[in-house]
Amino acid sequence: MTQHFNLSLDGMSCASCVARVDRALHAVPGVSEVNVNLATETARVTTDGEIGPLVDALETAGYPARIKQLDVSVEGMTCAGCAGRAKKGLSAVPGVIEADVNLATERARIRYVEGQVDVSDLVAAAKAAGYPLRLERSEPEVDRKADEAQALARQTWIAAALTLPVFVVEMGGHLFPPFHHLIAQTIGTQTSWVIQFVLVSIVLAGPGRQFYAKGYPSLFRLAPDMNSLVALGTSAAYLFSVVATFAPGLLSEGTRAVYFEAAAVIVVLILLGRTLEARAKGRTGAAIRKLAGLRPKTARVIRDGVEADIPVADVVVGDVLALRPGDRVAVDGQVRSGASFIDESMLSGEPIPVEKAEGDTVIGGTINGNGALTYAATHVGADTVLAQIVRMVEDAQGARLPIQALVDKITLWFVPAVMALAALTVLVWVVIGPSPALGFALVAGVSVLIIACPCAMGLATPTSIMVGTGRAAELGVLFRKGEALQALTGVSTVAMDKTGTLTVGRPDLADLRVEPEFDEAQALAILASAEAGSEHPVAGAIQRAAAAKGVTKPKATSFEAIPGFGVQAMIDGQTVLVGAERLMQRERIALPDVSDLAAMGRSPMFLALDGRLVATFTVSDQIKPGSAAAVKALQDLGLKVAMITGDGETTAQAVAAELGIDEVIAGVLPDGKVAAIERLQSGGRVAFVGDGINDAPALARADVGIAIGTGTDVAIETADVVLMSGEMGGVINAFAISRATMRNIRQNLIWAFGYNVALIPVAAGALYPLNGTLLSPMLAAGAMALSSVFVLSNALRLRWVTA
Repeated sequence: MTQHFNLSLDGMSCASCVARVDRALHAVPGVSEVNVNLATETARVTTDGEIGPLVDALETAGYPARIKQLDVSVEGMTCAGCAGRAKKGLSAVPGVIEADVNLATERARIRYVEGQVDVSDLVAAAKAAGYPLRLERSEPEVDRKADEAQALARQTWIAAALTLPVFVVEMGGHLFPPFHHLIAQTIGTQTSWVIQFVLVSIVLAGPGRQFYAKGYPSLFRLAPDMNSLVALGTSAAYLFSVVATFAPGLLSEGTRAVYFEAAAVIVVLILLGRTLEARAKGRTGAAIRKLAGLRPKTARVIRDGVEADIPVADVVVGDVLALRPGDRVAVDGQVRSGASFIDESMLSGEPIPVEKAEGDTVIGGTINGNGALTYAATHVGADTVLAQIVRMVEDAQGARLPIQALVDKITLWFVPAVMALAALTVLVWVVIGPSPALGFALVAGVSVLIIACPCAMGLATPTSIMVGTGRAAELGVLFRKGEALQALTGVSTVAMDKTGTLTVGRPDLADLRVEPEFDEAQALAILASAEAGSEHPVAGAIQRAAAAKGVTKPKATSFEAIPGFGVQAMIDGQTVLVGAERLMQRERIALPDVSDLAAMGRSPMFLALDGRLVATFTVSDQIKPGSAAAVKALQDLGLKVAMITGDGETTAQAVAAELGIDEVIAGVLPDGKVAAIERLQSGGRVAFVGDGINDAPALARADVGIAIGTGTDVAIETADVVLMSGEMGGVINAFAISRATMRNIRQNLIWAFGYNVALIPVAAGALYPLNGTLLSPMLAAGAMALSSVFVLSNALRLRWVTA
């Protein structure tokens, strides 16, 4: 059976790590697909096997999966068999490594893979087995990146405090020669070097130990990464300095010098860079945390007539919940009683609260206004709309865009190539460099190792995707498939369904022309009264218009439907006729010229009172308020806009003319929409926007399918992009996010690759023959750290993208 696992990993620091994790997981039998993301430090694996071999492969590769442990009480156990069944139920959750259930203490200890298993999964499994877990307290959400940033900051401050005296003592003499003489005349040069040795040894063994603990094992596995480069570079500078300090006889005349400050400052700067990187990475996941934060912790459930607050995890389908003013909706449900306005802006991007009354749907995580209501739970846990949205955003943020394939191929061999270049640099300096050649060789070799760390390359794509898709979610645009981010930039034509996409999707009163002796309110009141007994869509349009105008309807004393003609009713003793032209002609009632309405594709109908014409009206599917602006905005982006509809040519052309659409394909059935998409694809890539079941084939056939979130589940499941609101402005947001994200990725990649290509020769000493410039390893470390920070900061600019 094919399974999908999400694994959180430790130890990934650069793009070459990504490639090695990918290779290690692909080597596991049964694995068919692997997607490794440096920004989120996760791997998503599709396999026919279990999770155990994946965890073992990661451990062997040096990038272990993060394991969490939960100690919790278990209820309902009365015998050893109960403990066994509880253990079996918990162990069956994909991602659980070990479940130990103790009958005597009525507790369970569960070890599971972080990222794959949520506590709610364990609660559900235990409940299904008949032995519910009791969470003693609600554990606070832990922001791992924030904790990591704090830990790194502490290490950075410790390293900086120990490094500062070394830097001042050694570099102060270079900047201010009398200071060098002062040190020599007081404590002496040898004593100074010993002090530096002690301080730097503490720095490397303490805050800097992580580089060696990870770097050298990777090197011995012949899979060097960024940590390996830092470990080699600082070790070379440190060991050379140790020899110069304690065994100077091993060095040739004129080469005795120490580089303790270089080794220590490199550690400080890289720790600082990682601190800033961890903080920036934490901000890239802000969208997910914001969405997850919408989930209320408790729900007010009404059971046996008593209201009680219980954990949301304990709510089951069918429970009736109370919603008080200002509360968040706990789970998805249907209103049973009461009325209110609910703010759904965090999900749909629409700022106007939505009115809810009996029978309406409410969505978990949205905020109630001033009203109170009760609702029945229809979806809970992972089935709620909010949970599905979080899942979609996570999937999109972990996406592997086609552009990433080139990066992966380069970075897989990048670190070994850098090490080879560093060795070549040392060799060249030793052979042909000026005196002291060994000192110059050491400085140049270490600089090459440090400056070429490919962190920025690995972060360039995934961080932009994370921030871009997160910003899209805030604007009500969900990329179900991350690849659509890149695919949208290549689209040349946007094809749209008409009904429900460009239009409201229901008939409404469009025109009402009243004869001179009557007024509009009077005519609308008569119409609404005459159609009150009809279930025809035209009657519904009239009733909605009357309700919107607040007209008072007189009571009809009789009602008769005349098949093929219209209706007849008696109101206040007068005969009312409502119907098409043929009804009026049969009753010999004179009609006005309505050729202009026919030209717009609208079929006029008429209202007559005691043989006199009162009004001419039309009912049509109204264009959504933002459709015309959306079409114009798409055209301003250089895109061709087409409309594909099953409506007749006249109606379709009239709508197209009003919206300014470039091409109309009318009178097509669902399979005809697919043929239309294929015809449009002959001119380039096509995005299709639709909302109904009949749009699903076209959404699947288009290069990018965009579904209106207020449409059918079938359309949404088929699409690549989902617009949470029913407004066409979401299409503009989707294109804006796509273009901004891909532009951001290109900027990051140009910077990352250009930085390495330009500075590796400088670090190797290419400028030395020209102007005597030799890059210091300390400057190399600073430049490398700033490169990653630049890429992350540039990606974070996407948080403010607007259409």
